[in-house]
Amino acid sequence: MPRGDGRLSHDLLPGEKGPQDACGVFGVWAPGEEVAKLTYFGLYALQHRGQESAGIAVSNGSQILVFKDMGLVSQVFDETSLGSLQGHIAVGHARYSTTGASVWENAQPTFRATAHGSIALGHNGNLVNTAELADLVAALPREGGRATQVAATNDTDLVTALLAGQVDEDGKPLTVEEATPRVLPQVKGAFSLCFMDEHTLYAARDPQGIRPLVLGRLERGWVVASETAALDICGASFIREIEPGEMVAIDENGLRSTRFAEARPKGCVFEYVYLARPDTDIAGRNVYLSRVEMGRKLAAEAPAEADLVIATPESGTPAAVGYAEASGIPYGSGLVKNSYVGRTFIQPSQTIRQLGIRLKLNPLKEVIRGKRLVVVDDSIVRGNTQRALVRMLREAGAEEIHIRISSPPIKWPCFFGIDFATRAELIANGLTVDEIGKSLGADSLAYISIDGMIEATTIAKPNLCRACFDGEYPMELPDPELLGKHLLESETAGVAKPDLDGVGTLTAGVGGADALRRP
Repeated sequence: MPRGDGRLSHDLLPGEKGPQDACGVFGVWAPGEEVAKLTYFGLYALQHRGQESAGIAVSNGSQILVFKDMGLVSQVFDETSLGSLQGHIAVGHARYSTTGASVWENAQPTFRATAHGSIALGHNGNLVNTAELADLVAALPREGGRATQVAATNDTDLVTALLAGQVDEDGKPLTVEEATPRVLPQVKGAFSLCFMDEHTLYAARDPQGIRPLVLGRLERGWVVASETAALDICGASFIREIEPGEMVAIDENGLRSTRFAEARPKGCVFEYVYLARPDTDIAGRNVYLSRVEMGRKLAAEAPAEADLVIATPESGTPAAVGYAEASGIPYGSGLVKNSYVGRTFIQPSQTIRQLGIRLKLNPLKEVIRGKRLVVVDDSIVRGNTQRALVRMLREAGAEEIHIRISSPPIKWPCFFGIDFATRAELIANGLTVDEIGKSLGADSLAYISIDGMIEATTIAKPNLCRACFDGEYPMELPDPELLGKHLLESETAGVAKPDLDGVGTLTAGVGGADALRRP
């Protein structure tokens, strides 16, 4: 299973990673609007989906400029950089790496010159046939240098290269729009794509619709985003979801839709459990309401005699509210979260490791002392965080600690855009629930059932991917040696050696020189 080194607010211990999503994408077509700033605010709303790097590409109708760097959205962009990105089309991306290392070259949007101009592309998800796609890229015609490699080693760059380098039977280069029905059916895995050429904004979603992708309307244009919350931030009204297997193109002639594959819906249930913002709607269902209902069902399935229900903030809060409502046990704030402790580029020292969970959470001793607690969280991956939390609560005077989890035990890795852990590292793999509870030091531990979780989403069970819980993957997976985060970081995968300046060759097309400019 691919592993990354990014961290989200779910993570409480240095070195302990919770579930990590792949990315957030945002695109806008809006003549007369400040599209770079709209994209900046959209990415702000999607920051939870990726915290390693951020980037924005903008077209003014004649060239595409790309500005990207490592770090949070607020660290990458300022007034000067946003002011330099003038145009009427933009694509933005916030990245967490699932294929390819966390380096500048793998930041998105990716860029490629084409025979007709250029293309910039952002991707949320993870592909499972990267080795096959690398072979297809290696076989592309190299007339004019259009298929020349750059230093990127991620699956997104492969898709970008394929869209940029297609030719017809006579060897005539295809436009980006003409290339999509050829390329996208060959791409396997989870992909919600937002991409652009000089004149058109595109959005496409894999046939299973594993990751969300929505369409919104501005007064003078259109918006595409990973979540509806990003539409709200920039003042766009929600129109509909991009359908599984659909590609949408938006330009001066309006919006047009084409289907490149039959829809076979398998949306990720973990979006409802943890990944998506609570104020987002997915498939017509509000995420917050789903989480509250998970808490209610959890209370019915796993009652506990207790004095107070508390949450592991903030991901466990909605389910804790639901648990308290259904159980009749009062809900309270037993833990105070430091909102300013997020992802850091400082390597944890031994002192910081010893501080551990207290960097992010501190118990309200006056609230929990002498109480029997129900502690609600969204998931357990390795268990290190919960183990430290139990220890801290006992030190603060809790009489009993009953852990309740609003998702089933995670027993299988995800290959579609969530970086959990290797299967061997998952605490639920090989241990019973009672054994896990004893390992954590809790008085009791219980998880919601798979059916209870799914019922809370109101989505039909066959239409949800739940592979991390039951091992039933929505598509056939290749051999394990063809899956991996660093698969493309070898010459055998078709990645060119970097030039002396550290960046591979890219023939400058329209805007090519600007596309590789480091901030």
